[in-house]
Amino acid sequence: LKNYRFHNCFEAMARRYDSSTTTFSPEGRLHQVEYAIEAINNAGTCVGILAGNDGIVLAAERKTLSKLLAPPKNSEKTYKLDQNTSCVVAGLTADANILIKQARLSAQRYLYQYQEPMPVEQLVQRVCNYKQAYTQYGGLRPFGVAFLFAGWDIHHGFQLYQSDPSGNYGGWKATVIGANNQTGKSLLKTEYDENMTIDAALELAIKVLHKTMDSTTLTADKMELTTITRIKDKVMYEVLKAEKVVPILKNIENQKSSESDI
Repeated sequence: LKNYRFHNCFEAMARRYDSSTTTFSPEGRLHQVEYAIEAINNAGTCVGILAGNDGIVLAAERKTLSKLLAPPKNSEKTYKLDQNTSCVVAGLTADANILIKQARLSAQRYLYQYQEPMPVEQLVQRVCNYKQAYTQYGGLRPFGVAFLFAGWDIHHGFQLYQSDPSGNYGGWKATVIGANNQTGKSLLKTEYDENMTIDAALELAIKVLHKTMDSTTLTADKMELTTITRIKDKVMYEVLKAEKVVPILKNIENQKSSESDI
């Protein structure tokens, strides 16, 4: 009976901290932030790969909820923030739209004031400061979205950053967010090469998506691939169309068949 009462008392105390974003639990945890991160772990997979000095590859799983839905006019996974910086989103799209609006506003204000593009890390930091505020004030909930930011600036060249609902961010050479991200990271650890080309990075990104996605067959309509490169001193942002993705998929299939023959 004593154990039963203790268990009920412990559960009641745990629930007290579950509903608050601003109160630490006795273990030093913010449960609502952890739940937001868990929501992201159930979202579509997103991959970011830094291809040396060639550029950056962003890849995202495109989930089709219903055949009756009209196809979106714009991408719902990859967004351009300014002329040098883009991002890919895992989590709640509505939450992401608020943060993307803030990022674009900050970038344009910086451009207007200083007449040059905002440095990539400074833009990431601005967004993360906004996210962190939603874990510190009462009556608010954390944003249920994680980002992979990719861009180029004159200070550090090509850069790839990951941020989570707590407001933390870090620089990466290659990483995965969303569903089965640990499986994707394990593959990146074994196959990533700092000197790889954009084409090699595209193939690796597709392999990671294939490893993390529930689907057994790879098709161009189930993924979204974006490259960020620099040509003639201008940052180029390109979302690959299906006709460019299909040859890469065929090449990967041919590699698999040749390896199985050996």
